[in-house]
Amino acid sequence: RVERGRHLVENVAMCADCHSPRLATGEFDRSRWLHGGPLGFKPAGEMPWAAVAPPIAGLPGYTEEQAVVFLTTGRRPSGVPCLPPMPAYRLSAEDAADVVAYLKSEPAAR
Repeated sequence: RVERGRHLVENVAMCADCHSPRLATGEFDRSRWLHGGPLGFKPAGEMPWAAVAPPIAGLPGYTEEQAVVFLTTGRRPSGVPCLPPMPAYRLSAEDAADVVAYLKSEPAAR
């Protein structure tokens, strides 16, 4: 599950693009992989927008069950939707469980 989840996170959903900070060279800071950070882009016009992507390594603030619900329905445990640019994913239960297994395996931000 973890390896398939890694593939989905790193090669399909491309989660690192928003949830991993970058070095001055533009490369990902692998020491802070999936630890969140400021987004390097913004919308051209006014709209609700998240300026910072939260950490997802270790899935802080989510149980495994809550994370699966989030990834299959797009609903956070609080019921409040995520702000763009975060898409409201509608993964299959299997894909969501694999993503959760991988994210739980990654060390959480300190």
